[in-house]
Amino acid sequence: MLLGLLMALLAALCFGSAMVLQALGAQAHSPSGAGGGLVGTVRAMVNVPFVCGLVLDLFGFAAQLVALRSLPLYVVQAALAGALAVTAVLGAAVLKLRLGRAEWAGVAGVCVGLATLGATAGKEGTKQPGMPLHWIMLVAVAVIAVAGAAAWRLKEPVRAAAMGTLCGLGFGVVGLSVRLVPSVHGMDLVPLLQDPATYALLGGGAVAFVFMTEGVRGGKVTTATAAMVLGETALPALLGVILLGDRTRPGLLWLALLGFAIAVAGALALARFGEVAPVEGHGAEQTPDGQEIPAAPGAPGAAAVAERERQRH
Repeated sequence: MLLGLLMALLAALCFGSAMVLQALGAQAHSPSGAGGGLVGTVRAMVNVPFVCGLVLDLFGFAAQLVALRSLPLYVVQAALAGALAVTAVLGAAVLKLRLGRAEWAGVAGVCVGLATLGATAGKEGTKQPGMPLHWIMLVAVAVIAVAGAAAWRLKEPVRAAAMGTLCGLGFGVVGLSVRLVPSVHGMDLVPLLQDPATYALLGGGAVAFVFMTEGVRGGKVTTATAAMVLGETALPALLGVILLGDRTRPGLLWLALLGFAIAVAGALALARFGEVAPVEGHGAEQTPDGQEIPAAPGAPGAAAVAERERQRH
């Protein structure tokens, strides 16, 4: 169990750090002029910080897989939501983001909540729900994809909330599917390739990535990220208890619920860090009186800047 806890925290550290590195890489390329639009977005991804962020994402995903195979789902999902705390702290140091009292309280809440969950968590559930659940996970990916296509034309902020929720559910499918896929023995990959849960895992991650990207493109970063946090924690945690038999240590259910609630509340307080961007002087032009000019629509980091501009005025 200790290894699983360490891997869950490592995954959160990797994902949170990757957000900051990808923001730095995105800001290295100006979206103005001929480099804007899709071409500019692709060019912004081809630099050392952004690529290092992607590598950290891969390491984080590997650590997440290890954690999910040895810990209850509710602990791992809460830890992944806690990656926003890592992003907030690193963003404050590297990107000069300002953290208010509520956001520092959010960081503290994530730390306290995760520490409580780690102390109260029991072993992962040992229930074997059967092959029908494997197929249900694959069908769930298709349902999420169809729902996302239907939500694509909604207006903000409903669109951001819908996309964020579907993204969170996609990550929830990933978490459940990891627990369902068969173990690999040596180089025998046939059972893995024949299991529908394997494709549910891959499909869930794909739709989650697409819908989170679309959720923040409209500028409603806080709305989309908050919905994602709720979608990837609450329902998957409940299903882990019901379907997979996840449990807490004897007599500590109430404390685990409290820790889970504190960790999720802390992550929600940090929701604006779902897409980090500098507050001033880093990638945003300024008017003569010192006011920021948001980057071009659709450019990396533009959504977060535009959101703060609307809140400021």
